[in-house]
Amino acid sequence: MTDTRIPLAGVIGHPVAHSRSPLLHGHWLKTYGLQGHYIPMDIAPDKLETAFRTLPDLGFVGVNVTIPHKEKVMEIADLVSDRATLIGAANTIIFRKDGKIHADNTDGYGFIENLRQGAPGWDPKAGPAMVLGAGGAARAVIASLLEVGVPEIRISNRTRNRAEQLREEFGARIRVVEWVQAGNAMDDAALVVNSTSLGMVGKQELRVPLDGLQPGTVVTDLVYTPLETRLLRVAREQDCTCVDGLGMLIHQAVPGFERWFGKRPEVDDATRAAIL
Repeated sequence: MTDTRIPLAGVIGHPVAHSRSPLLHGHWLKTYGLQGHYIPMDIAPDKLETAFRTLPDLGFVGVNVTIPHKEKVMEIADLVSDRATLIGAANTIIFRKDGKIHADNTDGYGFIENLRQGAPGWDPKAGPAMVLGAGGAARAVIASLLEVGVPEIRISNRTRNRAEQLREEFGARIRVVEWVQAGNAMDDAALVVNSTSLGMVGKQELRVPLDGLQPGTVVTDLVYTPLETRLLRVAREQDCTCVDGLGMLIHQAVPGFERWFGKRPEVDDATRAAIL
């Protein structure tokens, strides 16, 4: 029998009211005239597995997962993609027709596609990348940069042992830099990435010295509130190529939307405007 139910998807977090994903997916559903709904769901950690077992019966074809569930969901899933395993977290869930729950991570994909769109001239092999931070976002960034062939990735984190752990996991192309030396390590970097929350509205500023940034260096900040952080403002003043963090949020949503609703959406100015 053909399933004629309207496909449902959503985002699960705790809390989740801040998520812009419903605006994004709602824009694409409307733009392409597709049947479907995308719903924010605030689900506490102790209710997560029950929700995952129930949602497919209610017509859900998949969900996005955000903090604090991105690690826990991998224990619940029947199938976990290689990239989610490598990153240690999942953000995109597919409820398959055979009843299995498939967990994937599209953050690295979103990061790379945002770079390619925002800095079309960026060549991964052009030189080292400098990554600030060693949390979950950094793991996705590092995995994706290694995959596209960046020759060396320098990681600097306020807590050095977290950066050392990433070097142990990701291998010989990783070099750990002391936080107080992070500014100096940008001098010859082809790419600089802030994967920390420093500079976000309500957080401390990123205090790393930025005078070593060279003209033409690609600089991107995963923070998108504000859209232009201090890092990006200073980088722009020093003639760097700047890529804001909003595009990563949009691009990481593309594979899930395509899988759930059957249409690969375009990332364009109208998409950005819809969620700003």
